[in-house]
Amino acid sequence: MDLIKYPSDDDVNKAMAADEPLLVLISFDGQTAIMSQIDDAMEHHILLMNAGFKDTDIDKFFRIVLDRSGADWTFICPPDYKNIQFKDKRIEAFYKDGFTVISTFLHSIGYLVGINIPKRYRRHLDVLGNDTY
Repeated sequence: MDLIKYPSDDDVNKAMAADEPLLVLISFDGQTAIMSQIDDAMEHHILLMNAGFKDTDIDKFFRIVLDRSGADWTFICPPDYKNIQFKDKRIEAFYKDGFTVISTFLHSIGYLVGINIPKRYRRHLDVLGNDTY
């Protein structure tokens, strides 16, 4: 995995040691992760650009906010995720893939914490139990 720490390894390592909140982007394939102390980047889009990516690449990454108490997943499934036509199947695949990729990443950096989908993002999961889509 290619791990990018913004603005530097030292800054992110200090933030981790102090248990400061971190913004994290993890590519859908799990091959690239970008981390920053939240005050250094402010938003996932800004972190992505600061790391040298285009802001339009945001829909190629799982987005989390992380500290030692847990990982909050900004659960937003792109409409073209894996080119899956049916919304319920697309969201189901995104959910399964996200938990696998995010868990693997968290373990790799030594954070054995739960993954939480905040209530404001759970509405996307409602489609899984709804046959109208």
